[in-house]
Amino acid sequence: MKKLFRAGLVLFNLLLIAKLSIAAKVDTVETYSDAMHKKIKAVVIRPNDYDKLSAMPVVYLLHGFGGKYSDWPNNVPAIQELADNYHMMVVCADGNVSSWYLDSPVLSDWKYETYVGTELVAWIDNHYKTLKSRTGRAITGLSMGGHGALYLAFKHQDTFGAAGSTSGGVDIRPFPNNWKMAEKLGTYAEHPEYWEKNTVINMVNLLTPGHLSLIIDCGTEDFFYKVNCNLHDLLMLRNIPHDFYVRPGAHNWPYWQNSIKYQLLYFHDYFEAQLKAGAKK
Repeated sequence: MKKLFRAGLVLFNLLLIAKLSIAAKVDTVETYSDAMHKKIKAVVIRPNDYDKLSAMPVVYLLHGFGGKYSDWPNNVPAIQELADNYHMMVVCADGNVSSWYLDSPVLSDWKYETYVGTELVAWIDNHYKTLKSRTGRAITGLSMGGHGALYLAFKHQDTFGAAGSTSGGVDIRPFPNNWKMAEKLGTYAEHPEYWEKNTVINMVNLLTPGHLSLIIDCGTEDFFYKVNCNLHDLLMLRNIPHDFYVRPGAHNWPYWQNSIKYQLLYFHDYFEAQLKAGAKK
């Protein structure tokens, strides 16, 4: 009996070592923003078959208000396994604790749209084996990062072919006193034009049906639930195809730990479809 136990223990350890040896690699890297003249960190998750492939797609993953680049991998370690399963890189960007991923019209040194939407993408493409085209890139995020992902994708459709948002602040206007947005846009009373111009729901006019692949979800107990439903209704009115999911959940990590599984699956299917379409040409 003891021999069987020892044999089982050895087998278990061997399987554990084998699993660890093929697990995704997680790099913490230091990038640089010319626009803001500073170094900014990011997390890069490389799937276990990274060395075997000549290039692979990338999903850019944005954190929420008060967070940082390490939030997603720390709170959802399953992302590593999902990167392995879907043969994709995941880049967790840093948008400062309160950037809203925009270039501020009132602060000249606040240019997070430029950093994430242009500089970070170029840095990743220069340092990793990526598919260097819009059809090989997707972007998504939670809360402030959900706003940021759609905001960047809508404005940079030559860079991103797919985008998502989970519990995203897709209309910032109902929250003029929250989350330090007035620091980046001026107060709503003094500069309503900045708020109108920089809220995602007012950028739907930039979309052409079928050009940008979209997935949006939100929990029914979330304080952003109504604005997400409003965005969905507007996309439907404008005939913009998108996947929209509503399910029980609040504005918290248990909801995002679940939702990111569906978002990454959606992007995997998008990348696969693009590869097949390219192969037929």
